[in-house]
Amino acid sequence: MKIRDAKTLLATLEGGKVNDDLSNTLNATVKALTDMAMDNHRGTFKARVSLHFDLVVEDGGEMVALNPQIPIPKLPQLKRRTTMYFTTDDGGFSTEHPQQMDMIGGPREIIHNR
Repeated sequence: MKIRDAKTLLATLEGGKVNDDLSNTLNATVKALTDMAMDNHRGTFKARVSLHFDLVVEDGGEMVALNPQIPIPKLPQLKRRTTMYFTTDDGGFSTEHPQQMDMIGGPREIIHNR
């Protein structure tokens, strides 16, 4: 069989496994970007899905070795919000100012009967 187009070549590489892997990578990347956009309504989320071919021709050019590679897409890093805490004497974190805890006798119990 003579192969003259990329579609046929992709369908025949590794018995169709390269086509399946590229499709799965593309679908997983779109899903990940969609999830990011739904969770974080601000911003644009993009990634690159690609297929690389290493071609090697030797010994008079009668044969070509074709080695496909599907690099793992790099997804964008989500920006996280900053949360501020007070430091404690023992190196921990506190949501309450240490001096104010002494001022009012510590945290108060929350009553849920309203």
